[in-house]
Amino acid sequence: MENHVFAAVLAAALLHAGWNSVVKVGLDRVSTVLLLALVQALFALPILPFVAQPNPASWPWIVAAAVLHTGYKVFLVQAYAHADLSQAYPLARGTAPLIVTAVSVAFLGVEFEPMSLLAILSISAGILLMAAKGSADGRMKGKALFYALGTAGFTASYTLVDGIGARIAETPSGFILWMVLGDAVGVVAYAAWARGRSAFPAMLPAWKTGIAAGAMSLGSYWIAVWAFTEAPIALVAALRESSILFAVTIAAVILREPVSGWRWASAIAIAIGVGLMKL
Repeated sequence: MENHVFAAVLAAALLHAGWNSVVKVGLDRVSTVLLLALVQALFALPILPFVAQPNPASWPWIVAAAVLHTGYKVFLVQAYAHADLSQAYPLARGTAPLIVTAVSVAFLGVEFEPMSLLAILSISAGILLMAAKGSADGRMKGKALFYALGTAGFTASYTLVDGIGARIAETPSGFILWMVLGDAVGVVAYAAWARGRSAFPAMLPAWKTGIAAGAMSLGSYWIAVWAFTEAPIALVAALRESSILFAVTIAAVILREPVSGWRWASAIAIAIGVGLMKL
C-alpha cells in the first residue's frame, strides 16, 4: 500500500470513529440509520453532476452494493436489539476483514506477503478481543450471534462488491454516490416497514447532529472506496477498522469515558497491526 493511500485510509478511519462518536443522538436504531442514509443522499445528489459517471457495466454492481449496504444496516439494527453494542459491533467488524482476506485468496487470486497477513490478523484479533470481553453476560448465542455474524457477512460482501464494482465503474466517486442513493431508497423502505410513518418525524430532533455524522460517514466510506481501487481490498478493509483504535482514544481523551484494560489491550493489538502494515 502506497503511503498516500495508507494515510488516506487512516483519515477515513478517523472520520468513521468521529461520526460514531457524534451520533449519540438518543434516537432508536431505525431512526438513526434512516437519518444517516437520508443525509448521505442529500449530500450525494448535488455532487453527482460534477463527477464522472460509472461505466455501464458497473450498474449491476452498484445495485448489488446498495442492497448489501441496506442489508448490513437491517442486520446491525437487529444485532443491537439482541446484544450489547460493545459485543455486536466488534464481532461484526473484526470478522469481516478475515472473510474478505479469505475470499480474496481463494477466489480472486490475491497473494499477500506474510507481514500483510500478520497485520490483518493482528487488527482483527484486537477488535475481536473487545467482543470477547464486551459484556458481563458472557458469550453471545442464539439470535444475537446470528445477527452479529450476519452483519459481518454483509460487511465483507459489500466491501468486496464495492471494491470490484468501483474498479469496473472506472470512477470511485460515481460508484459511491449512486450507491448511496440506492441505499437510501432501501433504508427508507425498511424504516417505513419497521416503524411506519412515525420513523420520519422521530429523527427530526437530531437533524443537526445527523448532518455532521452523515457528512463524516459519507466522507469516510468515499475515501475507502477510492482506496479499494488503489490497493488490495483486504488490506484497506483491515486498516479501515483501525477506526476502533481512534474511537477508544476519543472516548478516553475527549468524552472522558472510562476505558477498561481489555479495551486498551485491544487498541494496542490494532495499533501493532497498523504498524505491521507499513513494515
